[in-house]
Amino acid sequence: MTDRRLVCWGKMLLRRIPLDNRQVGSQFARCLTTLDLISLGVGATLGAGVYVLCGEVAKEKAGPAIALCFLIAAVSSILAGLCYAEFGARVPRAGSAYVYCYVTVGEIWAFIVGWVLILSYIIATASVARAWSLTFDNLVGLAISQWIKNYIPINLSGTMFSEYPDILAVLLIVLVTALLSFGVSESALMGKIFTGINVTVLGFVFVAGLVKGDRANWSLTLDDYINATNFTDPELIEKGFGLGGFAPFGIRGILSGAATCFYAFVGFDCIAASAEEALNPRQSIPISIVASLLCCFVAYSGVSTALTLMMPYYLLDTQTPLPKAFDFVDLAHGRYVVAVGSLCALSTSLLGCMLPLPRVIHAMASDGLIFSFLSQICEKTKTPLLATVISGVVAAPMALLFDLDVLVDLMSIGTLLAYTVVALCVLVLRYQPSIPDDGLKTRTLAEAGSDQKIHREGKEPVKELVEAFTPMRLLRPKTEIPTNLSGSIAYGTTAVLLGLVLILCSVLGICWNELVLGQYSVVANCAILTLLSLLCLLIIWRQPQTVEVYSFKVPLVPVLPLISIFLNVALMMQLNSWIPLAVWIAVGFAIYFTYGIRNSSAKFGGVGTSKPLSTEEMQRQEESQAEKHRKPP
Repeated sequence: MTDRRLVCWGKMLLRRIPLDNRQVGSQFARCLTTLDLISLGVGATLGAGVYVLCGEVAKEKAGPAIALCFLIAAVSSILAGLCYAEFGARVPRAGSAYVYCYVTVGEIWAFIVGWVLILSYIIATASVARAWSLTFDNLVGLAISQWIKNYIPINLSGTMFSEYPDILAVLLIVLVTALLSFGVSESALMGKIFTGINVTVLGFVFVAGLVKGDRANWSLTLDDYINATNFTDPELIEKGFGLGGFAPFGIRGILSGAATCFYAFVGFDCIAASAEEALNPRQSIPISIVASLLCCFVAYSGVSTALTLMMPYYLLDTQTPLPKAFDFVDLAHGRYVVAVGSLCALSTSLLGCMLPLPRVIHAMASDGLIFSFLSQICEKTKTPLLATVISGVVAAPMALLFDLDVLVDLMSIGTLLAYTVVALCVLVLRYQPSIPDDGLKTRTLAEAGSDQKIHREGKEPVKELVEAFTPMRLLRPKTEIPTNLSGSIAYGTTAVLLGLVLILCSVLGICWNELVLGQYSVVANCAILTLLSLLCLLIIWRQPQTVEVYSFKVPLVPVLPLISIFLNVALMMQLNSWIPLAVWIAVGFAIYFTYGIRNSSAKFGGVGTSKPLSTEEMQRQEESQAEKHRKPP
């Protein structure tokens, strides 16, 4: 009896939303075009990083080779973006990585991903609001912060609390919450305006760098550094200057800079979270994800190129690099243009952080995993009004009181976890048997024998494939289409592969110096783990893939998803905020095991609270919404 209960319990934790040829009728207003989504993705991704991160990475890690850092980071992000794009084409539901996980690997993993995403979005919202407040405060000569410090100081040094309550950041969050509550089309319009201003400012920076820059700054020597700084201490010279030239800190500096630059591309998942508000999600989501990442790469590379041409990399300011660079080339008025662009970038970034948050909450509440009242949609604005308000209520106190620098790692872990899970889901789902249209059923049984039986259900004959597992089946499949057995092999091998990648990345993170020095035991362990991972990759590659046609598919499966998984896990291993994350997940488990597991819609075979539509009905609904959007009011 106990074994049976454990089996039932395990099945409850791993139950999944059925992924078939039916989609969920949207309760949201479908009003976002492909241009709207691209603008949203660019705005969310091209935030404060382009005005701050370039100076920090160029000065401390990469020098003029920072453009290569952004190239490596962009490739890594595009790999994750391709995985998001495939799911956006296959599962056009709000909820982003949470929904993708739910349809692929099961309920408990979906809950963990969704719950961690909620935390990362909250921290991101509060962090960007404080950055906006600080930028504006600098424009007015720190008058706002000084007044608050004089009259409402906190004075709790050594804690997570900031020096003063950031009232301006709270007001900004309230304003954006109100804007999102009115409707996504209004928010998208505002985002396009601010993104347009931001891109124009970045274009101005690039042109100024080409006109006023000096190519000699890409081939600096030790004498240039000594003459400019008067440093003679060898340690200070090595730390501040490296070896000079285009890549002064070598290949390791470029890789370290790329790891930092990776976080500059975080934000495109807000496109996937808006799937139910897109006019044509199957086409526009893949296009907008890839296009927004490419646009951001061009912008980051252009600004970093201009910055290192305008000013020697070792003289860059890590906090305000662009204004100082304009002062260096005698264009002091350019700092005001940069300030306007920075505020616009932070505004769109804040919008991109807050937009997905209530939609993830709405998706989880619709599926019954958290409190169902959070799934309510306002009939007038077609937005998750209550979830939006609660998002602002939770984020505002964090922006008001906390020094969020100590919590930024939590945001990074949540994002990297989502990227890893989506890549895993692509790897698993691509090898699962397809569920046919209504009226046709195909079943595959892993039993002894290999005979085929033909049944007639509906109008078409359907083959029922019956096969047994043998060790040779791992590398020599008997069919060219996925079956339950091949899907189970791919699922299990992917789980083993993930474990091997986790161990390998842990060894690389802990024993990197020993590996570089060629210590035998470390090299041997890494070689064994790599060979086992390649064997798992070979087994997955030999399984038949789905033959269904979608508007977008990740190329070179399973290689590209595996590379994405490895890069994301390797970056996660460099972060340290695992204890606060464990506390947050424990709070989530308390909600799930007392409420969600009993009220999950998957328990009753449902998908959220929406009525399921057939593929044809879904297409007609999208075409109707698109037609209404094109017609003048």
